[in-house]
Amino acid sequence: MSNYTVERIKVATPDKVELMTKVFKPNEEIKDNLVVVLVHPYSILGGRQALLKGIASGLAENGHGAVTFDMRGVGESTGRASLTGFAEVKDVIAVCNWVSEHLDSHRILLVGSSAGAPIAGSAVDQIEQVVGYVSLGYPFGMMASILFGRHHKAILQSSKPKLFVMGTRDGFTSVKQLNDKLSSAAGRNEIHLMEGVSHFEMEGPAYDAEMVKLILKFISSL
Repeated sequence: MSNYTVERIKVATPDKVELMTKVFKPNEEIKDNLVVVLVHPYSILGGRQALLKGIASGLAENGHGAVTFDMRGVGESTGRASLTGFAEVKDVIAVCNWVSEHLDSHRILLVGSSAGAPIAGSAVDQIEQVVGYVSLGYPFGMMASILFGRHHKAILQSSKPKLFVMGTRDGFTSVKQLNDKLSSAAGRNEIHLMEGVSHFEMEGPAYDAEMVKLILKFISSL
């Protein structure tokens, strides 16, 4: 029998978009008063909250609340997806505000996967309750920067603790590009490299358990 429950709810944004959201809630009291909000990959390329189900389940099994949601224009969420992800920053903020109000959690860890990483990164300092940030495959490379480059500044200037997880065979960002970007970043910045793993491999369910371990380890340092 599972030691957590999953509840489906709808979260409204200030611009009247309704976001289909899933709350993975441990049966016991939420550990460390911390909820992890997970932001899915690029909507336009098929990103959706179902891709983060394995990680959210693993976190809930370990006692942490976890929340996934479909950003605007995805699945049962209303609205329209944007090309550069700036409209979606409002979605992240709305879900985090809902978590603070309804789950009685004063500590939120934001986790962004692929294009969800720059979107989450732009929201980090707009939400007081966010105590840290984890990026799973942040697309810092030249081509991806055409779409997401204007998001970089927000997360690099944030003083909140950050963990960047990336495969050494990531097709969007090289290890050198990641190191160069983080060399001038504010606050505490950790890097964890997955040897020989590509961008889309790391997004797959085969690496969910490893991502859960890394996130739990990072939580213990906050």
